[in-house]
Amino acid sequence: MSSYVKRQRTLVLFGFLTLLVIIWEYFVGLATIDTTFTKIVECSAGILLIYAPEILNHFFRLKFANFVVYFFWIFIFLAIFLGTCLHFMTFIPLWDKLLHLVSPMILTAIGYGILSEFLKGQNITAISPWLFLIFGFSFAGICGVFWEFWEWSWDMLLDMNLQRYKSGNTVFVGRRVLQDTMGDLLINVIGSFLLSFFAWYKSRYNSAYFEKFRVQFLNS
Repeated sequence: MSSYVKRQRTLVLFGFLTLLVIIWEYFVGLATIDTTFTKIVECSAGILLIYAPEILNHFFRLKFANFVVYFFWIFIFLAIFLGTCLHFMTFIPLWDKLLHLVSPMILTAIGYGILSEFLKGQNITAISPWLFLIFGFSFAGICGVFWEFWEWSWDMLLDMNLQRYKSGNTVFVGRRVLQDTMGDLLINVIGSFLLSFFAWYKSRYNSAYFEKFRVQFLNS
């Protein structure tokens, strides 16, 4: 059994154990039926997302580098299983900011992979690493902006307070309204910068470094 399959099965097992904890919380009176149902759906979606690389490969013929997939799995573990289902988001301050730090790292790596595929057939060693660094950083940044658009849209439609513009019945005014959104965007930039700096350091003596990130379009 490959290390990839072992890691995947371990994470799936943890997902099912998390489901059992959610159900247990309901039966001992720690959660309402509505909360339990929502968390069961979210946890089940998390388990399904573990197989997202295989699903994308099967239906869209996309193949991601294994270490990018591992990074994605870590995010699922932190965001869904620990953050939402096991209450880390509630009990640990700034857990949400940690997720905003990790996600742009994944997106930056995917940006490198997309550009590597677009440049397929080119001599990667002859291309400046700054092209990859700028593209990956920009790709993660624009994804962060669209995520804030997503949160803003749901706040407008369903008043979900995803952008933390109120606390209880108190609606914030002035600069405080912007704290969550601007903080998320700042953390997004920091996360992307950290991976960009690491990639710059690794690519100084290996101009083909970015080849390992390639997102393969298998039909092309």
